[in-house]
Amino acid sequence: MAPSSDSLRVRKSTFSALSCLEKPLSCCLRCCLRGQVYSGEMAMRQTPLTCSGHTRPVVDLAFSGITPYGYFLISACKDGKPMLRQGDTGDWIGTFLGHKGAVWGATLNKEATKAATAAADFSAKVWDAVTGDEVLTLAHKHIVKSVNFTQDSNCLLTGGNDKVLRIYDLSKPEAEPREISGHTAAIKKALWCNSDQQILSAAEDKTIRLWDRNTGEVVKTLSFEASVGSMEYVPDGEILVITYGRTIAFYKAQTLDLIKTVDAPASIHSASLHPDKDFFVAGGDDFKLYKYDYTTKEEMESYKGHFGPVHCVRFSPDGELYASGSEDGTLRLWQTAVGKTYGLWKCVLPEELSSENSDALYCPPAEIKA
Repeated sequence: MAPSSDSLRVRKSTFSALSCLEKPLSCCLRCCLRGQVYSGEMAMRQTPLTCSGHTRPVVDLAFSGITPYGYFLISACKDGKPMLRQGDTGDWIGTFLGHKGAVWGATLNKEATKAATAAADFSAKVWDAVTGDEVLTLAHKHIVKSVNFTQDSNCLLTGGNDKVLRIYDLSKPEAEPREISGHTAAIKKALWCNSDQQILSAAEDKTIRLWDRNTGEVVKTLSFEASVGSMEYVPDGEILVITYGRTIAFYKAQTLDLIKTVDAPASIHSASLHPDKDFFVAGGDDFKLYKYDYTTKEEMESYKGHFGPVHCVRFSPDGELYASGSEDGTLRLWQTAVGKTYGLWKCVLPEELSSENSDALYCPPAEIKA
């Protein structure tokens, strides 16, 4: 069932990334003036789209790959209700209901057909992202913080407060997971890398470890002066982006050799590298989003839109926008190239302005509710 033109939201009964096929929500909303950017002699201003609906801090987010129906965004929140949205507009598609505690991690497979979540109820769950149905509940011994699919979506990697990495074969739901131990404190993030032949894990023991998938042995360990705040793996170029304290660091994922570091004005919780590797964005304690030139390391611009610390930030797969999640309970979508018509943003040329719509210059940023 496709969304009707008089509805801005997809109800739970039509929970489906693929339900956007017949009449995408973005088509219904693109005629709206929200998110407009004005070009020409008038200064262009970053106007983020605000996605509300969560009632507690948003602590993790992830994009799917680009599918025939666009791309999609999942968010993890302490309210225990991860949400699926249309990636380029932020329009709410549905909420995954089933966890009984804060959700700390969430991910989608490339095709946006599967979702996985990690929660404080000592479980990870696998969901059908088309129907919203729970497929598997994977019991753990402690809080789960991280989930990540292999490229073929057949295996799921988890990590959490019991310090153990687990690999689940999703084609054999009754089988026991393979366990890999070595960290001495809670695991915050665990990711597949290097064509799923290796695993990267970041923990509260102030280390990042690179593991061989086949042997379960540590290939290399990085130690830091502070606990790692976030870790992003960029397959195209095999780059690892990590944050700790005020530092944003870039490493070669295959060897963990340092490429460069950048120091920010405030403690940074998350950073993301643009797919073209021209620049990167970061957010943290001072409520701001920072944009840096990747080559020169110069700060290009900064924006303040959230009303609390920024916990997570990620670029969309096409690089046209980046999403941020905050302590204030909202997701915000930021345009990579301000002034470009994309999603709900519409570039209006000076000659297209009239007295009828000139007041739109003073409209508040758009808010998209669940």
